[in-house]
Amino acid sequence: MTYGYCRISRAKQSIERQIRNIKAEYPEALIIQEVFTRTRLDRKEWPKLYKAVKAGDTIVFDSVSRMSGNADEGFTAYEELYNRGIKLVFLKEPHINTATYKQALESNVKLTGGNVDFILEGVNKYLMALAKEQIKLAFQQSEKEVEDLHQRTKEGLETARLNGKQIGQKEGAKLTTKKSVASKEIILKHSKDFNGTLADADVMKLTGLARNTYYKYKKELKEEQGI
Repeated sequence: MTYGYCRISRAKQSIERQIRNIKAEYPEALIIQEVFTRTRLDRKEWPKLYKAVKAGDTIVFDSVSRMSGNADEGFTAYEELYNRGIKLVFLKEPHINTATYKQALESNVKLTGGNVDFILEGVNKYLMALAKEQIKLAFQQSEKEVEDLHQRTKEGLETARLNGKQIGQKEGAKLTTKKSVASKEIILKHSKDFNGTLADADVMKLTGLARNTYYKYKKELKEEQGI
């Protein structure tokens, strides 16, 4: 079975590019997708996939950063999946695909049974360490890129703030939506506080609003009308 794992860090981002890239190379891949950031602890789909895959299965990622933004966790998961016989493919970092890693581990220099074997054993250990180091380096680079992006975003927001630009919604500002406008019209028409005939509980049912939101809108209406 071939799976394609796609992840975005914000719901407003598009995941289509990752899906498109994976499907272009592996059209038969079953796409698993989710929204996950390092500030949230509910990465639900990845643990499910991690447990479900069996020896011989393949997981395809658009890039190593989609597997993990943390270098240590990423490398640990990589080794565990490799040891379980799972094939990992990284479209943007093919040099750390498990097929490449396996080839590096299996291309050991053959021992001769002679006095030089201790040297050849050292060469083999070096080759294995080098292969592992390449994988670790890829995850570390991915983690650094994420950290750099967060830092640039933080600095950009601070620069905008220092230049007098409003960041986010102003405190106390009213957020106007189609739903808020429609709900307020119902409140104005039916609430006893605005010459209607219905109590708050009944008006709340008509609007479908949560209690806090209903009274928030009602308070705003009273302020607007000077009541």
